[in-house]
Amino acid sequence: MNNLIEKPTSDAVEAQPSSTGGPIYDDGEKVDYNRTGAIDAENIEHNMTVLQAVKAYPSASWWAFVMSATIIMESYCVFLMGQFIATQRFARDFGVKSKTGEYIIVASWQSAFQCSGPVGAFIGVFIAGPITSWIGYRWATIGGLMFLNAFIFIFYFGNSQGMFFAAQILEGIPWGIFIANAPAYCSEIVPLRLRAPATQMLQMFWAIGSIIVGGITYHYQSKDSPEAYRIPIALQWMFPTPLAILLFLAPESPWWLVRKGRLEEAEKAIKRLGRASSGENAADAVAMMRRTIELEKNEKKPSLIELWKGTDRYRTLIVCGVYASQNLTGNLIANQAVYFFKQAGMADNTAFALGLITSALQWIMVMLSWILTTYLGRRTIYVYGQFINCAFLIALGIAASCGTSKAASNAQASLGLLVSVLFCLGPAPASWVIIGETSSVRLRPLTTGIGRGAYYLVNIPCIFLASYMLNTDKWNLGGKSGYVWAGTAFVCTVMAWIWIPEMKHRSFREIDILFTRRVPARKWKQTVVDINDDE
Repeated sequence: MNNLIEKPTSDAVEAQPSSTGGPIYDDGEKVDYNRTGAIDAENIEHNMTVLQAVKAYPSASWWAFVMSATIIMESYCVFLMGQFIATQRFARDFGVKSKTGEYIIVASWQSAFQCSGPVGAFIGVFIAGPITSWIGYRWATIGGLMFLNAFIFIFYFGNSQGMFFAAQILEGIPWGIFIANAPAYCSEIVPLRLRAPATQMLQMFWAIGSIIVGGITYHYQSKDSPEAYRIPIALQWMFPTPLAILLFLAPESPWWLVRKGRLEEAEKAIKRLGRASSGENAADAVAMMRRTIELEKNEKKPSLIELWKGTDRYRTLIVCGVYASQNLTGNLIANQAVYFFKQAGMADNTAFALGLITSALQWIMVMLSWILTTYLGRRTIYVYGQFINCAFLIALGIAASCGTSKAASNAQASLGLLVSVLFCLGPAPASWVIIGETSSVRLRPLTTGIGRGAYYLVNIPCIFLASYMLNTDKWNLGGKSGYVWAGTAFVCTVMAWIWIPEMKHRSFREIDILFTRRVPARKWKQTVVDINDDE
């Protein structure tokens, strides 16, 4: 191997591995990497503590923060539609009068409003992978933000149920791009020790979005005019343009640049992210990335078909399963918190206030999860967090089965709050880390997109199911729905215990090797991968 990296003659060509070791670019020139430097760079990341990593990579942490903030848009609108269903003026303008004389949004339109965004996002995640592989994380996300600005106009000027439904589908398409790109970008720009908190910021911003919505709707829901829902819709415009400007200034993922053979740009991005200040040579960091990418030994451009071949199939199924299970472990109770609390017997103002408090507690729990995931591991808090939530969901069902007394209503509201909060302490934030780490580097944009597609594939029917379970003009189960979600949560917990490995303190190279060796998930923690191993 050469001791210095020789740069390709063109920055625009894609790196492809050769049968003899070093990658060969499209112009046929062989370029070797500095193996010693690659090993040194990986050792530096392994030997860092969390605090050292934060001090050495402040810029990387900041840009992960910015990319994660794009999740606010999906969170804002998902919770906004849940709040609108519980807003009296919205129900009067777009609902029907019930048998009790109150205006309600019928179950079919409740489900349609809440699943329209996920339908659009389902389209978006399939668009995200190929576009991101082509133009990069930054430009794909910036484009999504600009389209979102335009689609908000349709939502704001909507004057019928059909227009709201269509607007939500259109808004959902950019959401799909954001949610597919954010965990991948965040996991690639930070060092090993910061992958957990960087990707968990996604759940933090999901909670922040719900807090913003809770505060806005708490203020406007009592107004007896279209302002009760028009102003909350218009306030969506405060996010896309500032975020697009910041992302224009952000560096591209150096891993994406290395995959494209743009090595000089990758070194510049690495220096901007702070690696040079940590004592790690930028060229060595590029060598480390190339060493990992070459483990995959594939000369073809990434394709969706590859996700379902060999060990990549197992990795894709983990990402899809983790995403899908977010809908099956009590998350929908969190997304419909206000409506759930009203069904439990709370007054309107109390239900909205309690929904806002729940969102604030979720935010706090996500920050606490940074510590748990970093030191206890992803698998541990994910599996046991789901199991604990399962127990509380059963308790919720029991409380709802004890009659319609004031005490039973308060117990249901309290348990619903606990399920929502504990979901954000364990399963939810840990899932983002697992999603960001599991896929191979080369297939990551496609894997995260397909995984989120699995989320929406499960989410859409679950929204219909949740609406019918909670709605008074349908099944009217209220807290008894806890029995249903407890059953699905238990199945997800067992499957996670069997198949999800512990990736704490593992470099992307080590993760590739452990998957290639087909090490059982429960033995990852005890398995040693030598720093010199390449297979």
